Amino acid sequence: MITLPSLCRDAWHLFFPHICCGCGDDNIEQSQLICANCYNELPRTLFANIPENTIEKIFYGRLNLDAAHSEFYFSKGQLVQRLIHELKYKGNKELGIFLGQVMGETLLNSNRFSGIDVIIPLPMFGDKIKKRGYNQAEIIALGVAEKMKIPISSNNLKRNRSTSTQTRKHRTERWQNVDQSFIVVDEAALTGKSILLIDDVITTGATLDACGQAILKIPGTKLSISTVAQATH
Repeated sequence: MITLPSLCRDAWHLFFPHICCGCGDDNIEQSQLICANCYNELPRTLFANIPENTIEKIFYGRLNLDAAHSEFYFSKGQLVQRLIHELKYKGNKELGIFLGQVMGETLLNSNRFSGIDVIIPLPMFGDKIKKRGYNQAEIIALGVAEKMKIPISSNNLKRNRSTSTQTRKHRTERWQNVDQSFIVVDEAALTGKSILLIDDVITTGATLDACGQAILKIPGTKLSISTVAQATH
């Protein structure tokens, strides 16, 4: 039997469809951001439970890390890239929080990331924040913090200079581009803390390394790194 409420729902769905952020399918619940098929197809790395994984090896000889992790593999034209694009360029903050929650659940279930005192999202330079309106790493960190019940420090680690885009740079150029470009404003607030540094995608690790160098100068600090995805080539 067709009822007025069902007609209203159908009309609303016709003009304001709620679709999966991954594949565009409209056969999902209003509370869902991605459909079950996309969720099950997410290419998980399982790095949270693997010591000496490929993320940690990026920083060998550079950063003394407790642990490092990426939740998913990132490939051009694939599902994870579409989700990251939704967050960074289409203003889908809700999706960013969701991705952070998925990460947070993984880290919470890994004994390699226990004892974290504070979460720090990788900072953006002011001009980029003004252009985008938000820092995607901070949005992701909100989801991680919600799951892990750990506070976020968003304003203590800052970029002290603007850097050109990393996109078209070779590996060595990327490391040189961001070298010594981050500072800690209040070192006392992080002294002796175990810190989790968060970002969206890791490629060469140059920017995360520059952040980590600034953090590990503080006495007694420990550092772990986690990103939504690792770019594959």
